[in-house]
Amino acid sequence: QVQLAESGGGLVQAGGSLRLSCAASGFTFRIYDMGWFRQVPGKEREFVAQIRYNGDSTNVADSVKGRFTISRDNAKNTVYLQMNSLKPEDTALYLCNRPTGNFWGQGTRVTVSS
Repeated sequence: QVQLAESGGGLVQAGGSLRLSCAASGFTFRIYDMGWFRQVPGKEREFVAQIRYNGDSTNVADSVKGRFTISRDNAKNTVYLQMNSLKPEDTALYLCNRPTGNFWGQGTRVTVSS
């Protein structure tokens, strides 16, 4: 079955960086677009970034543009989210997503202190 396992979250000071990873299994990773979302309690889930199946095109939310980069390694069945210049408002649970079939991981928590 489809499994998405996020890792790499943690506590970081404002201005710092983190790299999130999402290890995928149970499907042919290289043929699917993948994405990242984030969620804060009491708010709707927010789109962060998406990457095409072959990595040749990405889409990033305006709120993180210029600071976050999505990438993938199809040989490792992994999608990444490099987060730089983190702000307190980036604090959230970050979730990996396979849009086709609407599959989600459990998330990894990111906390940015001011």
